[in-house]
Amino acid sequence: MRMPEQSGEAAGEQRESFVATQKNGDGDLTSFQTSTGRVLNYEEALAEVESGAIAGVNSFKGKDGETYIRGNADGDPTNNLDQLPNF
Repeated sequence: MRMPEQSGEAAGEQRESFVATQKNGDGDLTSFQTSTGRVLNYEEALAEVESGAIAGVNSFKGKDGETYIRGNADGDPTNNLDQLPNF
């Protein structure tokens, strides 16, 4: 018997993904546009990533102690967050 997945998603519900980004003058990601058109600042996006609401990304703690968003490692550099179009 197959056990249901423990992802927290309702049956048939799909998680959003990031489709575009905004960067500051240093090239740091500052805002994200989701697949449903929502625009999230970095803090909002980080909270959604940590809650599991956004597919294809995860959070990690940097050497500086801050928490950051990054794309899941899949060996494909073309879908890294830095490669997403600007909006």
